[in-house]
Amino acid sequence: MKSFKTKLKLNNKQKTLLAKHAGVARHAYNWGLATCISEYETTKKLKSAITLHKRLVAEVKSENPWYYEVSKCAPQQALRDLERVFKNFLTIKGRGFPKFKKKGKKDSFYLEGSIKILKGNYIKLPRIGIVKTYEILPSCRVKNVRISKRAGNWYVSFKYDLELTPLPHPKSRAVIGVDVGINALATCSDGSKFANVKAYRQAKKQLVRHQRAVSKKVIGSKNRRKAVKKLAKLHKKVADIRADALHKITTWLAKNHSTIVIEDLNVSGMLKNHKLASAIADCGFYDFKRQLTYKCEWLGSELVIADRFYPSSQICSHCGHQQKMSLSMRTYECGHCGFTADRDLNAAVNLENYAGQ
Repeated sequence: MKSFKTKLKLNNKQKTLLAKHAGVARHAYNWGLATCISEYETTKKLKSAITLHKRLVAEVKSENPWYYEVSKCAPQQALRDLERVFKNFLTIKGRGFPKFKKKGKKDSFYLEGSIKILKGNYIKLPRIGIVKTYEILPSCRVKNVRISKRAGNWYVSFKYDLELTPLPHPKSRAVIGVDVGINALATCSDGSKFANVKAYRQAKKQLVRHQRAVSKKVIGSKNRRKAVKKLAKLHKKVADIRADALHKITTWLAKNHSTIVIEDLNVSGMLKNHKLASAIADCGFYDFKRQLTYKCEWLGSELVIADRFYPSSQICSHCGHQQKMSLSMRTYECGHCGFTADRDLNAAVNLENYAGQ
């Protein structure tokens, strides 16, 4: 399955209709959560999404006629999402208790049924009609979509079947080792380097200024909503810059190399270092690995993940001698053979050699 997400080009009537769908989904979710909490306190049992939906139709829909102005899929899927969140809370360690949803925060809803992608950049949605997008849509069959709001804009996302055979693409190099870091986001064993865009660091002063503007506005006022929207747009810009850089690097690696070797980094453990946590989070190491994983499958490449405890930075790529290296040392100087190289490049070469072990 391949995912596709794009921005919708809407008129005011369509924006209002999408907001109604998101509002109904949010209301159903919050009603279901309140019902589950009261039921769990007395019976210690959770209601299924089907049971909750039957009660919703009997108790809530009759009192709130605006439920009938939107597709029935929106509240149904909201209750399914609630059931899944509750199960994750009870079965997966570390998952927090489900929270009530608030208007304007992660607004989204689900649609299924008579969805049809028209020629070009148009999609037909149930109860909403034909909607225009900013990108050309893939010609495929779509069973369901998720529509979400982010920084004042609406987006549609869906999954569709992808051919299992990888796309043929000529490879320029057989094996390449990639060392990821903070100074250079990716250093490759062939000598190429990709700079870290440091999107959050570049926009930090602007973010602080916008956040201060939000805190000075009166809660519930129109000016506060405007300030929150500006802050959300800036956060989205930072995320988009980071994602764009990661997509370009991972696509180049997967397209042009048969085997790619990276380290299995303990990102959650690295983030516990409070001096470097902000810089590490700004790199997007987890997303780098995630994108490489599925792009290698698409483009017929192999992704090799070196053992977490493999000392790529401590081994001399020339003679194999191993020695301790502090983080402040940016040049590797072998105490055995005298070989000197950039620390990240030496680690990348060792990762390339790891594939032949």
